[in-house]
Amino acid sequence: MTPHPVPTIRQLTAPELAQHCPALSDILVTTVEAGASVGFILPFTADDAAAFWNNRVFPAVQRGDVRLFGAFVQDDVLVGTVQLSLAMPANQPHRADVAKLLVHPRARRAGLGRSLMLTLEAEARQLGKTLLVLDTRSGDPSQRLYESLGYRVAGSVPGFCRHPSAEIYEATTYLYKALT
Repeated sequence: MTPHPVPTIRQLTAPELAQHCPALSDILVTTVEAGASVGFILPFTADDAAAFWNNRVFPAVQRGDVRLFGAFVQDDVLVGTVQLSLAMPANQPHRADVAKLLVHPRARRAGLGRSLMLTLEAEARQLGKTLLVLDTRSGDPSQRLYESLGYRVAGSVPGFCRHPSAEIYEATTYLYKALT
């Protein structure tokens, strides 16, 4: 068995966002096609994904409301991403949300999700955040990853999200982690 290459995890800066849009779009499309519940349903195209990045995420990164991290492997290929959302109400300056942990299906099971989350948590600590909150489809492998990283289940909401490829409504679990 070939060992997985050591990933490089780093924050994507505003000036380089456009150059990474094709790879981010590919990651998002293939993740949705693989059945991930990340807010989109099929059919979902590369144009749909590019619109999401260009119209929703990149402006938030440019405003400083979101920190976007990328996982790069050999030859600087972007294969994973996660977002730290910092735009909180005035009474919640101590917390941030984790959003869209995505790893390209061909790069899974190599520790990239864990590496992305650990980098995100380190950034949150450096920013003085003491609480992270996220949600995931109940029972997904991502839930096991989050729990293995110390996230605790706050509860679940039945019928919260539609499955990406079928008109089935599934539960979502909310998790949190107190940062120390």
